[in-house]
Amino acid sequence: MKMQAYLFMGVSTFFGLVAAVYAYWSWMAEGYVEWTGTVALVVSIGFGWMVGFWLWQSARRSERYHGLPPEERLDGEIAENSGEYGFFSPHSWWPLFVALSVAFMAVGVTIGWWMVFIGAFAVILTAIGWVFEYYRGEFQH
Repeated sequence: MKMQAYLFMGVSTFFGLVAAVYAYWSWMAEGYVEWTGTVALVVSIGFGWMVGFWLWQSARRSERYHGLPPEERLDGEIAENSGEYGFFSPHSWWPLFVALSVAFMAVGVTIGWWMVFIGAFAVILTAIGWVFEYYRGEFQH
């Protein structure tokens, strides 16, 4: 995880350089700083460093208790990192319905608030259906 942390922090540092250049160029071209893009780049610095720092701390904590993971060692093999990553449904339609409900709710922001309320209700129902998909019927656990 340290490499991912370094990537996040490196890209965030690059955004810092880009933010400075962007602010300078907008000031030279227009006579004032274009705040929308500058603030977006500065916020992306904070978000990237926040994720990178969390990954770095997690890697340090994990190394203290479990040693280096196989992807960090030079002699690490692919087979060392094998194992079960979780259960992923191969045939579920619920993510599609959740996404359609969220899209309906997002369109409702531009058309009318009544659509937002209907969309929020649909998101709640489809999320419940997705969570409890394997509690009933043929595929119950």
